Amino acid sequence: MIPLLEVKNLAIQFLTLDGVVHGVNQISYQVELGETLGIVGESGSGKSISVLSILGLIPSPPGKVTQGEILFQGQNLLEFSSQQLQHIRGREIAMIFQDPMTSLNPVLTIGKQLTEALQVHLKFTSEQAKNRAIQLLTQVGIPNPEKRLKNYPHEFSGGMRQRVMIAMALACQPKLLIADEPTTALDVTVQAQVVELIKQLRTQEKMSVIWITHDLALLAGLADRILVMYAGKIMEQATVHQLYKNPRHPYTIGLLESLPRLDQIRQDSLPTIEGIPPNLIDYPSGCPFAPRCRFALEQCFQENPPLESIEPNHQVACWVKT
Repeated sequence: MIPLLEVKNLAIQFLTLDGVVHGVNQISYQVELGETLGIVGESGSGKSISVLSILGLIPSPPGKVTQGEILFQGQNLLEFSSQQLQHIRGREIAMIFQDPMTSLNPVLTIGKQLTEALQVHLKFTSEQAKNRAIQLLTQVGIPNPEKRLKNYPHEFSGGMRQRVMIAMALACQPKLLIADEPTTALDVTVQAQVVELIKQLRTQEKMSVIWITHDLALLAGLADRILVMYAGKIMEQATVHQLYKNPRHPYTIGLLESLPRLDQIRQDSLPTIEGIPPNLIDYPSGCPFAPRCRFALEQCFQENPPLESIEPNHQVACWVKT
């Protein structure tokens, strides 16, 4: 059985005045039906760029996919025309963006923005679309949905706007939902509500989810598998249980050590990963994490390690194999 989504050797570059930025460097992964895949890494690691390429949303120029395939249900999306991708976006693959205030159109009502996709993709009449929109707003926990359809985005709180974005993403019952740090702009209480909502809807709608975040703790009760990205490369790929119980890449270990824990009382400050990410224009020939790695060998600075299996469902790109 083929996976719902399969990314093979994907490489993305950006042509800038300073040189070529190597944003994503030959990454490969799969998403199975009904699975939640977490992608984690610090800012600039290539998380968002890699998933934007799935929907053909990388600005070109300056961005360009230079290598690889993105197979959705066995079809390479990189070979699709703009018109073909329009049928995929929202209908088969939907996306929730980081900031709902900038993602929603400020001059259109919530009702107009919710019903548009239903009329375009599913050919609903305006009455059918309105009824479905009311149902969706109810589903994501927005009170007085019929009245709220007439409101504009600025009349909603941040948490409510994000719920509207989730409703829009689920409108056409997509097979794959991409959530690009959907809780970043929200306070902790609302974050927990949004995470719980997406978990419930994932089960109800039987869809696959790609959840992008910089917060490893968030993925513990959410994802089935996790990719750890750094400098446009996958450093470690494992099931949630394997990653938390037996992290093998020094970067993953550093990320986990920096998380506050309830079962440990610390007298000192939390550990940090010293240094800064590499310049993606002058991409290193060795492991991009080597200058910040406390386990680095001489080989690490000279040769970039491949992503290799160390046990079933667990892959690491590291010469040290900590």
